[in-house]
Amino acid sequence: MADTSFDLIVVGGGPGGYVAAIRAAQLGMKTALVEREHLGGICLNWGCIPTKALLRSSEVKHMLDHLGDYGFSAKDISFDVKKVVERSRKVASQLSGGVKHLLKKNKVTVFDGMGKLDGTAGGQRKLAVTDKDGKKIADLTAKNVILATGARARSLPGLEADGKLVWTYKEAMVPESMPKSLLVVGSGAIGIEFASFYKDMGADVTVVEVMDRILPVEDEEISAFAKKSFEKQGMKIMTSAGVKGLKKGQNNVTVTVEAGGKTTDITVDRVILAVGIVGNVENLGLDGTKVKVEKTHVVTDPYGATGEPGVYAIGDLAGPPWLAHKASHEGVVCVEKIAGLKGVHPLDTANIPGCTYCRPQVASVGLTEAKAKAAGYEVKVGRFPFIGNGKAIALGEPEGMVKTVFDAKTGELLGAHMIGAEVTELIQGYTVARTLESTEAELMHTVFPHPTLSEMMHESVLDAYGRAIHF
Repeated sequence: MADTSFDLIVVGGGPGGYVAAIRAAQLGMKTALVEREHLGGICLNWGCIPTKALLRSSEVKHMLDHLGDYGFSAKDISFDVKKVVERSRKVASQLSGGVKHLLKKNKVTVFDGMGKLDGTAGGQRKLAVTDKDGKKIADLTAKNVILATGARARSLPGLEADGKLVWTYKEAMVPESMPKSLLVVGSGAIGIEFASFYKDMGADVTVVEVMDRILPVEDEEISAFAKKSFEKQGMKIMTSAGVKGLKKGQNNVTVTVEAGGKTTDITVDRVILAVGIVGNVENLGLDGTKVKVEKTHVVTDPYGATGEPGVYAIGDLAGPPWLAHKASHEGVVCVEKIAGLKGVHPLDTANIPGCTYCRPQVASVGLTEAKAKAAGYEVKVGRFPFIGNGKAIALGEPEGMVKTVFDAKTGELLGAHMIGAEVTELIQGYTVARTLESTEAELMHTVFPHPTLSEMMHESVLDAYGRAIHF
């Protein structure tokens, strides 16, 4: 008979849940993890990881299409979409297996099923685990329960996905054939990554965004740069636009888009919906508890505690930013607080970097220039273009920019915003700087290696203070 009594039960095995479970085990807690589908959650199986594998393929396709720029030539270049998808699925499966191994190594007991709060007994939380058919497979108890059930794609009335002609991210990741044309609704990170992938793979792509600019959470200059870049690639972008209806044909969709008081009908092979996410708050046994739900997300304190004693929530379930690395860090903070460790700092969401792996890549941390000004800061802003960087030119990647925003009074780095090749790797330098509470002085005194893309980070700081050397 499997053990059913634990110190901590984690519900959900995504990047928040499995990291929380491993950290708890490291701290000597007897830990159980309940996962209904795939270890690694959406991120590893249907999100962050497999999409990066797809985007790597489209990056290779782009390079092959521009071989002449590097002195090469090749004939009859083609691709097999099934093999592209297969590689992406293999990458996901390898990492999901890795999570399984890590949990086993750390002696975390894994239950395959759905977890639901089921009252208390003798000061312990009770949790019922059922299989897919609703049949109970275990009754577990623990002093503390962490809910990490994540989120799912938002659906809009009249714009429901059918998996055939109208896709969510899930169908968009496993196309059986390459659509010749598609329309993406929503231009956040998910929408833009798919738009970029399909454009580079040869599809005719249109993006419709209800806000007045694409990538609306990014700095306005970065959004404008991205739009110009995508349009140069041949992507059609419609901002301040709404989808008013979908008319499905045999093997295509006619989308009615309203923008600037005019309506336009656009016929495409497929539609991808990327209009946000909603928290998985259903069937968790929250009724009758003091757990508060607002806009499909569980309300918590800075350490993940809900209004119900012994019940915590982390990751996408606990609200934005909806990022895997935020969920993982929240999991660690929550567990360390439960364990009573000293000096546990709550997560500062202002220091969480955001990355979008389109081409060109986009990355940022901290406040945009507009938000810094709105918060009452007097700012100094620096910029440096990729065209002024030797490594960028040598790579054949002269398109991009780095922008830094400082507090004019104290020199605090308020925010950093980048677009261009490999900026998703570069942003961490500014994230470390913000965590260390660096000012412009430390960043100016840091020696950056040459020739690297990272030198632009230095130059952008120098530029904010009128000291840029190479521009």
